[in-house]
Amino acid sequence: MLDRNLAEPLLDVANVETSYGQSRVLFDISLSIAPGEMVSLMGRNGMGKTTTVRSIMGLTRAAAGAIRFAGEDIRDLPAYRVAQRGIGLVPEGRQIFPNLTTRENLTATAANRTAAREPWTLDKVLALFPRLATRAATMGNLLSGGEQQMLAIGRALMTNPRLLILDEATEGLAPLIRDEIWQCLQSLRAAGQSILVIDKNVGALTRIADRHTIIERGRVVWTGTSPELEHAVDVQHRYLGI
Repeated sequence: MLDRNLAEPLLDVANVETSYGQSRVLFDISLSIAPGEMVSLMGRNGMGKTTTVRSIMGLTRAAAGAIRFAGEDIRDLPAYRVAQRGIGLVPEGRQIFPNLTTRENLTATAANRTAAREPWTLDKVLALFPRLATRAATMGNLLSGGEQQMLAIGRALMTNPRLLILDEATEGLAPLIRDEIWQCLQSLRAAGQSILVIDKNVGALTRIADRHTIIERGRVVWTGTSPELEHAVDVQHRYLGI
């Protein structure tokens, strides 16, 4: 596992509070991700995980706290500016373009704004997900759920992000497809990709992630490493329903 003390955070979320109208959803949320680190954000449904992601991405503005990416304060930036800084989002529900082909989905927003030395290309993404190579000319709405999730990951990678965020990485997918997604994330992490992942699969996450943050009712209730979470059976039962 990565020693996060050796590097300054790539993403640093500090004391963030976010509301929808008069309803406060996040209370003093803090988490960080070092370059090359994979961190999970876990909790039961409705506890604020997606709102945390939306706050990071500028989709729902945080009312208080700081969100810094690569040393820059991004809390007040619009979502497209956040994306341009080098954060790629795989949103909950995939949100691929249904009337574009697989190839068109992958190339529509492709960019190398961060000047990656070995940028992601269409050929590289199709090699990562061979299923997509055979479906390159297929419209997005005709892909299976698993293929759509692979496409959503590939589309994010084509922006050459410094940080990849996945909201509900394997939700609703068949076991074999879930395994493929975890293998993909493991290979990305091994290649040095920084990742924030939301998912409910504690077993998979403790195998491949460096650290974990658990939230309950919009508050951080536990943080720790994979070995620590594996041994914290009471924490798993109390906050994750395992």
